[in-house]
Amino acid sequence: MFYWLYLTFASTEYVPVLNLLKYQTTRTGLAIVTAQFVVVALGSRFIRWMKAKQGKGQPIRTDGIERHVLEKSGTPTMGGVMILAGLFSGVLLWADLTNVYVWAVLLVTAGYGILGFMDDYAKVTKQSTAGISGRVRLVLEAAIAMAAIALIILFAAKPPESPELLTSVTFPIFKQYFVDLSWGYLLFGAFVIVGAANAVNFTDGLDGLATVPVMIAAAAYGLIAYLVGNYVFSTYLQLHFVPGVGELAVFCGALLGAGLGFLWYNAPPAKIFMGDTGSLALGGAVGTIAVATRHEIVLAIIGGLFVAELLSVVIQVAWFKRTGRRIFLMAPIHHHFEKLGWSESTVVIRFWIVSIMLALLGLATLKLR
Repeated sequence: MFYWLYLTFASTEYVPVLNLLKYQTTRTGLAIVTAQFVVVALGSRFIRWMKAKQGKGQPIRTDGIERHVLEKSGTPTMGGVMILAGLFSGVLLWADLTNVYVWAVLLVTAGYGILGFMDDYAKVTKQSTAGISGRVRLVLEAAIAMAAIALIILFAAKPPESPELLTSVTFPIFKQYFVDLSWGYLLFGAFVIVGAANAVNFTDGLDGLATVPVMIAAAAYGLIAYLVGNYVFSTYLQLHFVPGVGELAVFCGALLGAGLGFLWYNAPPAKIFMGDTGSLALGGAVGTIAVATRHEIVLAIIGGLFVAELLSVVIQVAWFKRTGRRIFLMAPIHHHFEKLGWSESTVVIRFWIVSIMLALLGLATLKLR
């Protein structure tokens, strides 16, 4: 909205200060502050309201860590609503709303947030850890992801030097090499987005465990979006130039700010859980940004923690069905370490450290060309 004011009035002599809004860095900083303020301002009242509405709060797995059942029972869920309120406020106020990449990521974020809300609502009302059908949810997630990718392919500006880039898979380290999948990219991109959403969903099992790694990934991809969307920087670093995608730096800033605001209430002991409302939406957003910036494979590095959490569940289930035995003491893998005797805070902080290291490693690929 404010970017529109810049476009409308900045050329006049009456409001020259609006010229600051032409800089993505300025609007990214303002989006961080706005999103954080909205979440913190909503927090206490929203949590009280959710406690009154949800009664027993989010159901806790009875086959899990015993102390979790005792300590976390009664904690309300659907805190993702707070995150999305801050995120959307920051984006809608400070981003360029004529940018197709902004709307594509907003589409996935909102769509996945609604799916997560439906899942959380089913769990709370039924007082069961089983929400809506997994197959139904995956189909809807894939449909939303492909709709967003189609939006980008059809309406985003084509890179002048390689117009087929919008339907191509790029690779880290290699300079200008990419594989054009044509419309088959819809399936690949949907796989990335759906995988990212569910990986973050599996990670969200301890207080603050998913929040900070998502913020780290958002910060990393905010920098990537800014560099890839800037012709000078992308040329210098020998990256694929994607015109217009730099505006996603503002989205990443809003996501970072919303995460900071939510962490104020989600830090151990959590006053509220983000639930599927938050984890699916945030994971889907990060996955869509990875697709938009053409750094999908790098997401496996920057979001390596999420990949490990997802794989631990897949491996555990597959191996148990095959042999009747478990590889991990409990999946997702953060519970495995708890079973080994690590305290919750130890697991969370060490996983944060791993996330920072992986993000730095992923960013290093920008220069290794």
